[in-house]
Amino acid sequence: KSIAITADAVNNLSDMGSSVITLIGFKMSGKPPDEKHPYGHSRIEYITGLIVSLIILLLGLELLKASVEKIFNPEPVRFSMLSVLVLLLAIVIKLWQSMFNRKLGKIIESQALIATSKDSRNDVFTTASVLISLILAEVSGIHLDGYMGVLVALFIMYSGFNLVKETLDPLVGLAPDESMVKDIERKIRSYPGVIGLHDLVVHNYGPNKCFASVHVEVSANQDLLEGHDLIDNIEKDFKEHSNINLVIHMDPIVTDDDTTNDLRQKVREIVANIDSNLSMHDFRMVIGISHTNLLFDITVPIAFKMPDCELREKISQEVFKINKSYHSVIS
Repeated sequence: KSIAITADAVNNLSDMGSSVITLIGFKMSGKPPDEKHPYGHSRIEYITGLIVSLIILLLGLELLKASVEKIFNPEPVRFSMLSVLVLLLAIVIKLWQSMFNRKLGKIIESQALIATSKDSRNDVFTTASVLISLILAEVSGIHLDGYMGVLVALFIMYSGFNLVKETLDPLVGLAPDESMVKDIERKIRSYPGVIGLHDLVVHNYGPNKCFASVHVEVSANQDLLEGHDLIDNIEKDFKEHSNINLVIHMDPIVTDDDTTNDLRQKVREIVANIDSNLSMHDFRMVIGISHTNLLFDITVPIAFKMPDCELREKISQEVFKINKSYHSVIS
């Protein structure tokens, strides 16, 4: 007549259903691309991870309700060594399951398996708590069954809430890992002939389905075929060694004109003085009879508060101070 042990039993039963859902998710996410889904079906794994998380959350709510009822309508719990042995065995098995699923989840980068691992880890704590309350009731006569059930339920709900958040993030569109971005930038800059890069965009369609696009700056004096060969080699290297489908747009940059280089540096300083998080790229000069157009792009962080029109006007005014014939064309 223990609500805590009953809750633990129902929790384990739900784990079986969750594992079935995870297996179905693996099978569906492994389907090859088709006409309607040219990037494959790997994101289905995120959905199955979300289903598992919601099951955990809903289960916690049900257990909380049953435990509160037990507090207001207490029943004596009968002690049994068989129950103790079964709970100890469950703890050992769940501990192994947690470590196994966590290790495997990291190896194959599976959010669903990592979610299952955390659920098994939580089961270790909850079952141990139930076991302690059972022994305590027998030794001291203090009956904490209903209260322990509430604690178990709250722990399960907290875990479920965090797992829902973790599985929703990649579905909504999570920013790429900062270390991954730095690795991509560092690798691209390591190729001879690459002057700089910008507008790096990274997104995925599920585990091991990473896509990226970037603008790479090369010398404008470089032979066109040589530049294309460089870009082609970078794309192939990323596909073979990093499993990233990379598409590169080549930007030719004038590097041997002193006037252009000087103006580029001055404009870069103007932008940095407004905010150090702003950056400039794709700088070009188009010299005319009455005026000279300075064309360049500004990368604006999401957290930057100044409106684009105001920022554009502010930069243009500073550039105009250098020379009244300079007109800024800013993207």
